[in-house]
Amino acid sequence: MMQRPPPEDFSLKETNPHLGGGKLTGDKLTSTYDLVEQMQYLYVRVVKAKDLPAKDVTGSCDPYVEVKLGNYKGTTRHFEKKSNPEWNQVFAFSKDRIQASTLDVIVKDKDFVKDDFMGKVSFDLNEIPKRVPPDSPLAPQWYRLEDRRGDKVKGELMLAVWMGTQADEAFPEAWHSDAATVSGMDGLANIRSKVYLSPKLWYLRVNVIEAQDLQPTDKGRYPDVFVKAVLGNQALRTRSSASRTINPMWNEDLMFVAAEPFEEHLVLSVEDRVAPNKDEILGRCVIPLHHVDRRLDHKPVNTRWFNLEKHVIVEGEKKKETKFASRIHMRICLEGGYHVLDESTHYSSDLRPTAKQLWKSSIGVLEVGILNAQGLMPMKTKDGRGTTDAYCVAKYGQKWVRTRTIIDSFTPKWNEQYTWEVFDPCTVITIGVFDNCHLHGGDKSVGSKDAKIGKVRIRLSTLETDRVYTHSYPLLVLYPNGVKKMGEIHLAVRFTCSSLLNMMHMYSQPLLPKMHYLHPLTVSQLDNLRHQATQIVSMRLSRAEPPLRKEVVEFMLDVGSHMWSMRRSKANFFRIMGVLSGLIAVGKWFDQICNWKNPITTVLIHILFIILVLYPELILPTIFLYLFLIGVWYYRWRPRHPPHMDTRLSHADSAHPDELDEEFDTFPTSRPSDIVRMRYDRLRSIAGRIQTVVGDLATQGERLQSLLSWRDPRATALFVIFCLIAAIVLYVTPFQVVALLTGFYVLRHPRFRHKLPSVPLNFFRRLPARTDCML
Repeated sequence: MMQRPPPEDFSLKETNPHLGGGKLTGDKLTSTYDLVEQMQYLYVRVVKAKDLPAKDVTGSCDPYVEVKLGNYKGTTRHFEKKSNPEWNQVFAFSKDRIQASTLDVIVKDKDFVKDDFMGKVSFDLNEIPKRVPPDSPLAPQWYRLEDRRGDKVKGELMLAVWMGTQADEAFPEAWHSDAATVSGMDGLANIRSKVYLSPKLWYLRVNVIEAQDLQPTDKGRYPDVFVKAVLGNQALRTRSSASRTINPMWNEDLMFVAAEPFEEHLVLSVEDRVAPNKDEILGRCVIPLHHVDRRLDHKPVNTRWFNLEKHVIVEGEKKKETKFASRIHMRICLEGGYHVLDESTHYSSDLRPTAKQLWKSSIGVLEVGILNAQGLMPMKTKDGRGTTDAYCVAKYGQKWVRTRTIIDSFTPKWNEQYTWEVFDPCTVITIGVFDNCHLHGGDKSVGSKDAKIGKVRIRLSTLETDRVYTHSYPLLVLYPNGVKKMGEIHLAVRFTCSSLLNMMHMYSQPLLPKMHYLHPLTVSQLDNLRHQATQIVSMRLSRAEPPLRKEVVEFMLDVGSHMWSMRRSKANFFRIMGVLSGLIAVGKWFDQICNWKNPITTVLIHILFIILVLYPELILPTIFLYLFLIGVWYYRWRPRHPPHMDTRLSHADSAHPDELDEEFDTFPTSRPSDIVRMRYDRLRSIAGRIQTVVGDLATQGERLQSLLSWRDPRATALFVIFCLIAAIVLYVTPFQVVALLTGFYVLRHPRFRHKLPSVPLNFFRRLPARTDCML
């Protein structure tokens, strides 16, 4: 049996890295890389060559360049039969791994048997200049080629060689010595850092109003007509028209998700259900989304009539009829006033409407430095040993970033920094770590998926402005056999606020754009639309180069978080109990006051109660002053670290293996029937308890309703007489006297109490409910 790891393994750790080369204090570093540790690289830019000597019998050469530094060797592509080639390729060698004192740039001639040496240029590493942005790029120079003895030979090579950091403009596209084992251009493309943008998503509203002059095949029956609309992979249909005529009416809205650029057309078909499983198409129309109106508010757009093209089958092909007798009346628009939800609502990173005209100005900037990871687990086996090729993906708003892949390392160092504009502080940035399974391109990578190593979420509203948070976050992943720590990721985060007033004003604004409140979508609509939006985003990003793969996007967007989970249900129940624990504690405290457990406290409560009754204008000021003092008192113990994944809160460290197996089951289930039966019975028992609680709540509410319903004539008569007497007494007696008497009665000494329930409670419990009418 696997032992439970100690909780401190899953904790957040504050760190003190050497950020920005030690220049973080005072003025910011001249480069944008002030939240990461500086990494030194030797850069070699091979631009071109001229006057290369002929080597072949044909009087030409097939040149390429080999850049050699110790055991590391990088090569350019080769040109056939060209004595003046242009490469313009950059090579980067990590200074930490340099063990040689000389850099050799060798020009060779590609040959079938053995490549011929044409000449070289050598550099002493101690004499290479340093460059720090924003210095201008180093200008390349012509160097005369030398033979192996150091004598000048024919041919010149244009080079630039310098020492720089990862802030250099050449860094993202450079060939790295760390990736020397990666083969092929596809493999190299898959390891480079990249910035992606989510496609611009719109809600498409199709209001189907009516159709005219339909021509069903069978004229003798009443048509059962509905409209089917298809956009890409999305298909929706209206209900069947209640007016079963050739001029049916629906007035029904269908909602789709569309992404720019609009590649798919909206295809509508009016269909007649002629048999239980047989539908006849009465007409179709195709609508390009480029021509659809866009609206920014709730004002309706103009309706339009569209001709329906009826198709007939002629020798296996569809042939359009020239006569357009049937029409359909619709109102179609692209909704720019909504925010298209493609993330879980609890972890949204962007809440702006689709239309850019409705965007408000940004309130600040979020900067994230992805420093390194520690203690990563081996994710795959290569040459008989475990290995991990890790990269990070960060998502905030429409901008996704992907770091470069660090090859074969359990302690990868990325030291890459990224920036996002912030429009709302109540948003979340998500950072995930993955293992790259597509290093070699070609057929080897087909079908393989990048494995998830872990994920971190940071809510911006929990961060202090202008403070640099440097922490090591645990990377926790839930597997069918339990929660597992896959390592730690080291991040530096800074949230800079451009206008404190604007940010404070955001807390008074609605969370979503106003269209979500003026014309709200139903919960089922939002669930379906979110599913479609995530599918579109994952499909578009997987078509980028290099692709951000579907499994990566779905893990970042929490695609499966809505599925049933016993573990998550328990966690949510205990979260509710945690919220109610404060009220329960107040109730217990008041019960102790009423039972005079501490006589001094009870006497003080009596005095406070008398003061508040005699001076009721002090009640609200007292409450708010109390809350103010509590808030000021708790300021001393305010959280100093960002929140992180909590295994105890999630019940991940105490979940039963069968519950986890159920959570990871597919939908529909793929487990054997006896296991499914056992889980179904367990779910029935839990649902039975919930059913009982809901029934008890309903019973209490029905008893309240029966006070005046005369369902029990004696009980209602007693209550009505009591209400009359209470009205007369309360009218005659001053309110302060009634309040004092009520308070003293509630706070009376235990010797004046009985263990039996009170008269009002006895009366209430005897009232009838509708349980007698339940089958």
